[in-house]
Amino acid sequence: MSSEPVGAAPAPSSSSEPEARPARTLGPLRMIWRETAKYPKQVGIALLALLTTSTATIAIPARFKVIVDQAFGPGANPQTIASSFHYLLMIVVVLGLATALRFYFVSWLGERVVGDIRYSVQSNLLRLPPSFFEANSPKEISSRMTSDTAVIEQVVGTTVSVALRNLITGIGGITYLFFLAPKLTAILVLGIPLVILPITWFGRRLRNVSRTSQDRVADIGARTAEVLGAMRVVQAFNQEEHERAAFSRVVEQTFATAKRRILIRAVMTAVVILLVFGGITMLMWEGALSVAEGKVSGGTIAAFVFTGGIVAGAFGALTEVYGDLLRGAGAASRLNELLNERAAIAAPARPQTLPEPARGKLAFENVSFRYPTRLEMAALADFTLTVEPGETVAIVGPSGAGKSTLFQLAERFYDPQAGIIKLDGVPLTAVDPAEVRRRMALVPQEGVLFAANARDNLRYGNWAAGDEQIWEAARAANAEGFLRELPEGLDTFLGEGGARLSGGQRQRIAIARAVLREAPILLLDEATSALDAESERLVQDALDRLMQSRTTLVIAHRLATVRGADRIVVMDKGRIVEQGKHDELTRAGGLYARLAALQFDERAYAAAGDQ
Repeated sequence: MSSEPVGAAPAPSSSSEPEARPARTLGPLRMIWRETAKYPKQVGIALLALLTTSTATIAIPARFKVIVDQAFGPGANPQTIASSFHYLLMIVVVLGLATALRFYFVSWLGERVVGDIRYSVQSNLLRLPPSFFEANSPKEISSRMTSDTAVIEQVVGTTVSVALRNLITGIGGITYLFFLAPKLTAILVLGIPLVILPITWFGRRLRNVSRTSQDRVADIGARTAEVLGAMRVVQAFNQEEHERAAFSRVVEQTFATAKRRILIRAVMTAVVILLVFGGITMLMWEGALSVAEGKVSGGTIAAFVFTGGIVAGAFGALTEVYGDLLRGAGAASRLNELLNERAAIAAPARPQTLPEPARGKLAFENVSFRYPTRLEMAALADFTLTVEPGETVAIVGPSGAGKSTLFQLAERFYDPQAGIIKLDGVPLTAVDPAEVRRRMALVPQEGVLFAANARDNLRYGNWAAGDEQIWEAARAANAEGFLRELPEGLDTFLGEGGARLSGGQRQRIAIARAVLREAPILLLDEATSALDAESERLVQDALDRLMQSRTTLVIAHRLATVRGADRIVVMDKGRIVEQGKHDELTRAGGLYARLAALQFDERAYAAAGDQ
């Protein structure tokens, strides 16, 4: 791309991924429920298994009551004992099978729902214009697609299941406790808040400190990576002691935070043990008095204590999962924003078809345009230009003249506020944007490659291309030689961003990709400005072949590369100030002549210096 700013500046992003902040309400979770409800069979099985596990959990202490009263009584016999434990084993087997089913289907739903949400978000993002990603940081969006969906996976696959299971278990347990011993149950119900509230308070403090502790650990990692990555600079400026002292401060801060976390956890552990076991002791004391008075049986007390522990644990877990549900609601809200984002550029209700065969005529008629984020400054002002089929038009001018804006409007990433742009006589606003872009091939300033093999990178604009077409395009782009030398030929993985290739090789693959596109209009955005002299010669030769028989718009800062253009259009402040051939514009003594004199004098001076 040119150095001209296009659209809003990206939002700043931190080095670490932003954490999903808890929402204030659970309302955004409706989006997750809508996605989950698409699988009623799996939801039904999971709920049935969850209900079964909760019922079986309550049935275990109920069975213990029978065992204590019958199997441990003075008149018990081996047959009675065996029968009592057989039923208990059956309950345990049912609990195990139902737990396995619940885990499988709940986990399945978590993975499936997250996969669907990721796909829906990505599909919507692909419909949004580049302007959206100029105003919204791609790193922050990537975080939503990873960290936020991980939170939702936990909510669907774990938190909701735990919440429902504990809610059903708690309600069922209290009901059973009232059936066993109403007086003791009333004491337990009154005592549960006295246990849960301190635990909840400590839990919140512990979560906050734990988050801070994690941030401190992340600081250590970031500091380590930064210093080791710049080791040459550190040692060249003799800053080893400074960095050692700075790292020591970070380590000590991390240790201080960890000490607070350890202290809170230690106090919390003591309080929990005191409250839980103290409460159980008091209940057993009261129960023992009831047994001594003959009011209840020993089995009833055993079942009561067992069930009471289950109920207390269930309601204690509910206080924990509520925070997770709020975090899930926050994550769902952030993802929902991406799902609900609508593209400003869309196909009309009844799109008009472009004429066949394609001619490649592009016309700008009295076009005025201001970027939405810079309304105070016109990128184009009453701009009129017609590029005839097969013509090569070079666009030159200083930075900020509006050159790159032409490309963005031609590919309909934006619509002008005034005027009209036509492709083969049809207004762009009347056509599906995909059809417009299908008739154009772009070669950017830096060849953008994907983490894939050479074949897939080459045919990115035409997936139907076979190997014969690929090699023909590679020859046209001066890329066949180095592609043949790759270890696995076209199947060679090129690395992230084409890291295994040089800049010139990446650019020639981008040109070959444009050849395979077979589009009637070619857009060249400073395609050689970042290359050395040898690579520039090879790329320029490839571009000369590619431009033949195509309508071509060339943005160039190096005027030497556009001297052979059919027409040179000189822009300044969004307007055309000159146009003609190189020799005509040079003799005219205008802006082009000044730019040319400056560049060619610099090159002559550099060449003399080399000699």
